[in-house]
Amino acid sequence: MSSQTDFVIDLGNRVKVPIISPATSPLLSVKENPYFIRGALPSSCQTKAIATIVKNYNWREVVIINEDSSYGTGIVPHLTDALLEIGTLVSYRSVISPSANDDQILRELYKLNTMQTRVFIVHLQPFLASRLFLKAKEAGMMRSGYAWIITDLLTSLLDSIDHSVIESSMQGVLGIKPYVPRTNELINFTKRWRRRFRQEYPDMDPVELKVFGLWAYDGITALAKAVEKVGGTSIPKFKKADARENLTDLDALGTSELGSLLLYSMQNITLKTGLSGDFRIVDGELQPSPYQIVNIIGKADRSIGFWTEKDGISCKLKMNGKTTAKCNNKQLGAIIWPGESTIVPRGWEISTSGKKLRVGVPIKGGLDEFIKEEIDSKKQGVIATGLSIDFFNEVIQYLPYAVPYELIPFQLPDNPTSPDYDDHLDYKVSSKEYDAVVGDVIILASRVCEFHITYYGVRYFCSCASKE
Repeated sequence: MSSQTDFVIDLGNRVKVPIISPATSPLLSVKENPYFIRGALPSSCQTKAIATIVKNYNWREVVIINEDSSYGTGIVPHLTDALLEIGTLVSYRSVISPSANDDQILRELYKLNTMQTRVFIVHLQPFLASRLFLKAKEAGMMRSGYAWIITDLLTSLLDSIDHSVIESSMQGVLGIKPYVPRTNELINFTKRWRRRFRQEYPDMDPVELKVFGLWAYDGITALAKAVEKVGGTSIPKFKKADARENLTDLDALGTSELGSLLLYSMQNITLKTGLSGDFRIVDGELQPSPYQIVNIIGKADRSIGFWTEKDGISCKLKMNGKTTAKCNNKQLGAIIWPGESTIVPRGWEISTSGKKLRVGVPIKGGLDEFIKEEIDSKKQGVIATGLSIDFFNEVIQYLPYAVPYELIPFQLPDNPTSPDYDDHLDYKVSSKEYDAVVGDVIILASRVCEFHITYYGVRYFCSCASKE
């Protein structure tokens, strides 16, 4: 909420003149400012849409990255509440100053990278956001396994970010923005806008219309409609203040006799053919429109679905703004995630400062169908295949969080029936030399394959077949 907006709204309240403003801060209240007409959607409107996306992918924790300003902090309580309603926690909130230098941003990102949460909701203005994503790329946080969601202002103003930043550091990011239907009125107006812009500013790069500009145009149109409606009832006059000493310049302005009539007309007005779509103001507030969900690919964004409070996520919208058939399993369209991955990020993994699961695999003769080890000379590691490894990977994938691990070969006694065999295996696990042992470590009639896992103090036992 800027000081200019505060001042103008206060001025409107003093002189009793309606102030129609595109202010998006939820800290500005229409109820507390009777002559304030909000001609844009407050940033709090998008929070349920963001929460629905988070719920759609079963992410249980998120990190909010917001700007240290009235713009950045106003959305936080509303976003936190919307996430709590779906059972998702804000594990950490990163507040970045608009004056932060690149080193400070990078240090904050390295701090986030040592945590377990891998879902980030970014509420920053374009200039600061572009710097953040450049440093996120440098910190290795724009790769597979990470999920990024940007809020509506940044998504709507994506064209204002340098294309090189988008192509190098923002690939796979999800964003939401108010949906603007492509009507004949908008197409014709856009042509006229471009033509006039080229005439008046021939040396400037063309500036495309954004939803905020469309809201402003529709707001002025609504104001003109309201003035036309009440204009014939009286001549606009100002009632001067009483002649008193020590009056400030503002007090000396007096009050408008027409303002209350104009306010009544403006508080509830509808433009069915507005450039931004169905422009409806009810009780002084612009009514929510559908949100479009996009995926940043290449130089721009690609639509992958829509959201409305009534129907949630949907694949398509009718021209009147209502949803058609739901997406299969409430999923959005195909998404390319960071790192050019098509696999939905789990949203959680062991931090870079955490340990890897040390998985022992036995080296001994036997059936390759159960387990087979090879040395990867390039990565200086072990590649293991077979039924035991397939089973282990399935269990790891089933866990609700990511578990990094490394395979470590070890030698077992040749005779699986000797007492030393079990003692040797138990020692390997209980001594914490390995956190898990995978393989045909005991091939008996009662057991096909098994492995033991001790992970962060919890010990698991998994077997491919139960005892007979």
